[in-house]
Amino acid sequence: MASVIVCSGPHDGHVSPMLGVARQLIGRGHRVRFLTGPAYEEAVRASGAEFVPLGDGAASAPAPSSTTGIAAVREGVRALVIDPAPGQFLALSTAIAAEPTDVVLAEVTFVGAGALSGLPRKSRPAVIACGILPSTLSSQDCAPFGLGLSPGRGPVARMRNRGLNWLVENVVLRDSQRQVDALMRELTGVGLDGLFVLDWPRRAELIAQFTVAEFEYPRSDAPESLRFFGPTSRHAAAGVARPEWWEDLDSSRPVIYVTQGTVSNADFTALIAPTLQALAQEDVLVVVSAGRRPVEDLPPLPANARAAGFLPDADLMPKVAVYVTNGGYGGLHYAMENGVPIVVAGDTEDKPEGAARVAWAGVGINLKTGRPSPAAIRNAVRKILGDGRYQTGSRRIGAAIAASPGVNGLIDEMERLLPQ
Repeated sequence: MASVIVCSGPHDGHVSPMLGVARQLIGRGHRVRFLTGPAYEEAVRASGAEFVPLGDGAASAPAPSSTTGIAAVREGVRALVIDPAPGQFLALSTAIAAEPTDVVLAEVTFVGAGALSGLPRKSRPAVIACGILPSTLSSQDCAPFGLGLSPGRGPVARMRNRGLNWLVENVVLRDSQRQVDALMRELTGVGLDGLFVLDWPRRAELIAQFTVAEFEYPRSDAPESLRFFGPTSRHAAAGVARPEWWEDLDSSRPVIYVTQGTVSNADFTALIAPTLQALAQEDVLVVVSAGRRPVEDLPPLPANARAAGFLPDADLMPKVAVYVTNGGYGGLHYAMENGVPIVVAGDTEDKPEGAARVAWAGVGINLKTGRPSPAAIRNAVRKILGDGRYQTGSRRIGAAIAASPGVNGLIDEMERLLPQ
């Protein structure tokens, strides 16, 4: 049995996949301490893990951001990396000092573990960086993370990628890079030493990306430590109640499922309202999740729409014909696991990267905005319903997910890192 610390920033979309990892670790006989914000103590204890709280400065999630593009990357580095890193590292170091620890598994925005990974291996536990977002690893083959640009093909695209990477690392995020370098030196005595801030997982013993290779851009310069395990969503907790209108899903009308997730759902006029308007006169059944907000907060529902505060995706997705989303990574994988084609409209946080991969992988249509018009949504849904290539693409990724090793494969790799 290994003693493991699982680390997550205090955000629903970060805690949820890491809880999936924790449950599997416990099921395999390992001891798990789970380090995150106090708001998730009940969920952590329900998983069977021991709860360890993050302290001041790292215990609560920053407010959802409306910025886009490079500005969003810069703001994300500040809010998710610079501000919480000292509190993360202090809490993690305290937990390691309190009891022997064999392995630390941390989602990639938990940069307190990134600071730990810069220390000599003999003085720290093994570190596994868990990719709960589209891969942030910089590469000569890809545009910088956050721009939402597909890699492109041929020498011109490679020149573009190299130029954009240089610009982001040396101009756009230069000050952020210096701040993180100084912060890591203050915490551990070891700085970035030329490593780009979003590349800290390269120092970890293992990079566990929670997708399949078919849904991630190829990188000829990827580290050997990078592995694809598929999503953790197949291990998500059950128990979400079915709404009273559940039997309506079994009608002959195609089911169109729309949600803005549980984070970017303060303003339903961004995606849910235009989707309801777009499809009100279509021969479909529109299903809406309010992302744990009250149903009463939703816009008025047309006759062909049904809604719930939260829905059991694992039960719902097999009944869905088209998934309309702002691009949360977990939701995209739920859809593809079930071969459901996607209309994606997201332009904040990491969502442009997920949206770009939807189009690149041929699993759906990227509307390239976070506030699409009803006409754009209607045209995209009609196109997907009339063109089987998108469903074929999603089923292809779904087959790769079904064949992926999952969290058990990750645990196998973790156990190889343990002292013999």
